[in-house]
Amino acid sequence: MQPEFEDETPVNPFDFWEGANFKLKIRKVDGYWNYDKSEFEAPSAMFDNDNQIEEVWKQQYALAEYSAPTNFKSYEELKTRLDTVLSGSVTVGNIAEKMEDAPVASPVVDTAPVDNTPPFATDSSEDDDTMDYFQKLAG
Repeated sequence: MQPEFEDETPVNPFDFWEGANFKLKIRKVDGYWNYDKSEFEAPSAMFDNDNQIEEVWKQQYALAEYSAPTNFKSYEELKTRLDTVLSGSVTVGNIAEKMEDAPVASPVVDTAPVDNTPPFATDSSEDDDTMDYFQKLAG
């Protein structure tokens, strides 16, 4: 449609009579698939018979609903969002204010006494033996 070089002629690939088929050429470059050698064939009619072309034309789907302006945000909305993301400041509203039947959190406090006894009893003579052993290693 917009040729890169002067010796190429522009082609509208969607034209039923003067369009062109697309030749997809896949090759591997540096371990990745590459499609840069793909190209359009010479312009030609899709079919020789206009009735066949009309059948294909009638099988098309309308895409207007996808490109309707209601599906896109305004420039101002997009700019505001971009500025918010780039500045790093975020304003978060309280979701509970927007909900009609917002859940109410009621904290539960357990007032039972806590047992602070260690899970195992230590023998002080065992601790002394261990300290003596480490002192011998250090000295």
